[in-house]
Amino acid sequence: MKLRVAATAVGAVAAALLAVAPANAQAKPHPYDHQDPAKSGCWNSAKVVRTANIKSRVETVGTIKLWWSFKCKTNWVEIRSSSSATGTISVYAADKRYDQFRFKAGNKGRHWGNMVEANNMCAYGTVSLQWNGGRGGQNASGSTTKACG
Repeated sequence: MKLRVAATAVGAVAAALLAVAPANAQAKPHPYDHQDPAKSGCWNSAKVVRTANIKSRVETVGTIKLWWSFKCKTNWVEIRSSSSATGTISVYAADKRYDQFRFKAGNKGRHWGNMVEANNMCAYGTVSLQWNGGRGGQNASGSTTKACG
């Protein structure tokens, strides 16, 4: 009888631990997630895998590029637009991880976001921006198609 009670207690503790621990609890975060691709050196082993236009309601106002680093196994987004533009750059991995980066006017209109690891999965990028406070329709957006790798 004592043996059966002990076995039941051990089984209940194990089941409780499994129920509390998330499925990916043992997975370590990728060391390059949410890091700057230029500062990390990942940019040195990267190529553009998707390019699209950033468009307002009236015209094309820039480009958005999805980058892939084969060394770091990461994606990130770079944009080129008006140097007076401000906005948000986002990169999304297929497993629902993402990074958003807010940029300010300047840098001659060239901005890039942080990285997200996306080895053996699809990723895409988006941007939304505005200039002159967004008045009079002075805002635009763009999105790359998914790249899978």
